[in-house]
Amino acid sequence: MKRSEINQAIKGMEALIREHGLELPPFCKWTPQDWAGKNHEYDEIRDNMLGWDITDYGLGKFDEVGFALITLRNGNVKQEKYTKTYAEKLLMVKEGQTAPMHFHWNKMEDIINRGGGNVLITVYNSTENGEFADTDVKVNCDGREFTVPAGTQVRLQPGESITVYPFMYHDFHVEEGTGAVLLGEVSMCNDDENDNRFYEPIGRFPAIEEDEPAYRLLCNEYPAAE
Repeated sequence: MKRSEINQAIKGMEALIREHGLELPPFCKWTPQDWAGKNHEYDEIRDNMLGWDITDYGLGKFDEVGFALITLRNGNVKQEKYTKTYAEKLLMVKEGQTAPMHFHWNKMEDIINRGGGNVLITVYNSTENGEFADTDVKVNCDGREFTVPAGTQVRLQPGESITVYPFMYHDFHVEEGTGAVLLGEVSMCNDDENDNRFYEPIGRFPAIEEDEPAYRLLCNEYPAAE
């Protein structure tokens, strides 16, 4: 991805967040220059990869495959003892954009439509070897439990949510004509390095072409504390 694309995505998500009346923690607003002076008291942000995460999964088609997200809070499974066993994120998905089909080995999460358009979440159970199962999928949405056929797109309007269980394949699409969606994610501790199983092998963080200065640093770009 070009740095200009990343900057544009961040600014677009900031605008969507303001539109829906939410406020971000201070570290989400720091510039690269601000980060230069942050010492070890901010290691939780560094170690747990809090902050901005813009990815095209290494495919170079951000407007088609990818999304912008912010990790607001998270624990750290690499530490022998970590104080937080939960995580929270905000995500933005634009019309025409999709997040790839995947499941989590361990993490259970709720995906919440916080505002904007309608999000369509395609669901499958996984077979033992990681293929799509043809079995009905148990779905929990805002206190209602029901089953849907494999491959169903569950539609979430603003305010609605779905619980995603381990080994439950899911992706994200925006319903055409409804506009960009601001999603919330509340989950168990997040471990992107080991807990994602993508249906088709892809990358995670983009290779960046530095065509302009960074507006915000991504969560894997923070300078080490002195």
